[in-house]
Amino acid sequence: MHKYDVLILGSGLAALTTALKLADQRRIAIVTKRQMTDGASDWAQGGIAAAVDTGDSVEAHVRDTLIAGGGLCDEAVTHRVASQAREMIAWLTANGVAFTPDPATPGGLHLAREGGHSQRRVVHATDATGHAVQTSLLDKVRAHPNIDTFEQHVAIDLISGKRAGGSDRQIHGAYALNKDTGEVETFAAGHTVLATGGAGKVYLYTTNPDTSTGDGIAMAWRAGCRVANLEFVQFHPTCLFHPHAKSFLITEAVRGEGGHLLLPDGSRFMHLHDERAELAPRDVVARAIDFEMKKRGLDCVYLDISHKPPEFVREHFPTIYRRCLELGIDITQQPIPVVPAAHYTCGGVVTDIDARTDLCNLHAVGEVTFTGLHGANRLASNSLLECLVFGHAAAADILHTPPAPALELPAWDASRVTDADEEVVISHNWDELRRFMWDYVGIVRTNKRLVRAAHRIRLLRAEIDEFYRNFRVTNDLIELRNLVQSADLIIRSAQLRQESRGLHFSRDYPDTMPVAGNTVLNPRPGTMCPSVCGVSSAEPL
Repeated sequence: MHKYDVLILGSGLAALTTALKLADQRRIAIVTKRQMTDGASDWAQGGIAAAVDTGDSVEAHVRDTLIAGGGLCDEAVTHRVASQAREMIAWLTANGVAFTPDPATPGGLHLAREGGHSQRRVVHATDATGHAVQTSLLDKVRAHPNIDTFEQHVAIDLISGKRAGGSDRQIHGAYALNKDTGEVETFAAGHTVLATGGAGKVYLYTTNPDTSTGDGIAMAWRAGCRVANLEFVQFHPTCLFHPHAKSFLITEAVRGEGGHLLLPDGSRFMHLHDERAELAPRDVVARAIDFEMKKRGLDCVYLDISHKPPEFVREHFPTIYRRCLELGIDITQQPIPVVPAAHYTCGGVVTDIDARTDLCNLHAVGEVTFTGLHGANRLASNSLLECLVFGHAAAADILHTPPAPALELPAWDASRVTDADEEVVISHNWDELRRFMWDYVGIVRTNKRLVRAAHRIRLLRAEIDEFYRNFRVTNDLIELRNLVQSADLIIRSAQLRQESRGLHFSRDYPDTMPVAGNTVLNPRPGTMCPSVCGVSSAEPL
C-alpha cells in the first residue's frame, strides 16, 4: 500500500507540470508504465504555439484554432488557453528550457510556422522541443523531495469508493502492476490525476510511442466518466516510410519551412486539393496523401526540403537529418518517403476548465482529455500548450478541493486466477485489432466499414474479458484490454457522427451539417456530475 496526497498516472508534460505546481504543498506519486521519458511528450518535434511576436495576437491564435477545429472548439476554452501561452513559455524558460533563439525578433525566440497557422508562432527547441522540455522538467521533478516516481508500473484500474464501502462517484487512487515483481500494488491518494496520453496504438501505423494504448480513456470510462469526440483521430500526414524506422515523425515544420509534397515522378499535388497547398491543416493534407496513394497504388509519397540550402536544413531539422542519414537518406539531397499515420487523439475524457472529470477527486490533463480546445481537428503545436495550461489548472483546483476521505482500500485479489497458458491469444488479438482499425476506421470511413469494425470489436472484447477474468494480469493484457475498450468507443463515436467534419470523413455522409455538435458517450446514461460544465447535458448521450 502506497499513500500519497496526489497520485499522477503518466509522466508526460501534463503530468510533470501538474506535479511541479503541487509539490511544494503536497506529496506526489508519479506512476508510469515504462521510463519517465517513454511518452508522446518526449517525442514531440514541432513546438508550442504562442502569440509572442509583435505582429501576432491572441485573437489570431484563437481564430486559427477555431478554423482548424471545424466549428467544434469551445471558444471560451480556446481563448483561455491561447491567452496563457506567453505565461507558459516564461514558466518553461524559468525552469531551464532552452528554446531556439533569434536575436532579430523582439522576444528573442525563433518562431516556426506550421500548417493552419496564419503567423509564425511556434516556439521550439530546433526539431526536438518535447525532449528539451521533458529533460528540463524531469531534472526538477527528480530533485524535489515531495515527488516519488514509480517507473515500470502500469495502472490497471481506478479505485472507487464502492470497493471500500464509500461512494462509487469518488476516486481514491488506483491499482498498478509492478512489472519488475509481477505484483499488483495499491496506490491510495486524496486526489488522482490521469495524464496517460492518447490511443494511437489502436492503429497499425502511428507516430505514437508504444505507451499510447488508451489506458486513461478506458479506465475513466470503466469508472463512470463520459468521453467525447473520440471519432476525431488526427492522422499526421508525414510519418517516415522505411522498413527499419518505427513511428518516426517528420515534423509539420518541414512543410512550414517550404517543404514540398511530391509524387514519385517529382510532381507536386497538394495545390490540386487545397489552395493552401502544403500549408493546409493536417486533416486536409492527410486525406490528400491517402487519396493519391490509393488512386495510384502507391506505397508512399515524398516530402522534399532539398531545394533549401544544406546548412538551413541541418540547422532547422538536426534530429530528422541525423535519423534519416542513419537510414541512408540525405534530406539535403533527396526527398523523404512518407505516409500518414495515427498521431493524436482529439477527443477523450470530458473535463471542465479546471481539469475536473465526472468523478470526485479525479482530474485529467493532456491528450487523454476532451477539453473543448481541439474541436474536430487539433491545430499544430496546441497540444503541448494544452498540457501546460491544464496542468496548472488541475494543480490550482486540487489545492482548493478537499481530498477524498481516507478509506481502508482492499488489496488486489488474485486468488481466483492462474498464469496464462497461451500468450499467443494476446499477441494475435493485438495485431488483429490494429489492422482492422486501420482498414475500417482510418482516414476515410464508410458505414459498411464501421459496421464490420463494430462486429469484430464485440468478438474481441468478449475474448479479452474472459481472458482477463481467468488469468493473472500482465502488461500486454492490461494494454490490450484498454486498446479494445478505446477502439470500441472510437467506433461508436464514428457511427454516431452522420456527417463529414474535420478529421472524421465519411463517404456516406460527405457533407457537413449546418449545426456543429459534440459526440458524447456516457457509461451511466442520465447521470452527470454537476461540477463538469464543459459539455452540455442536452447533447446526445
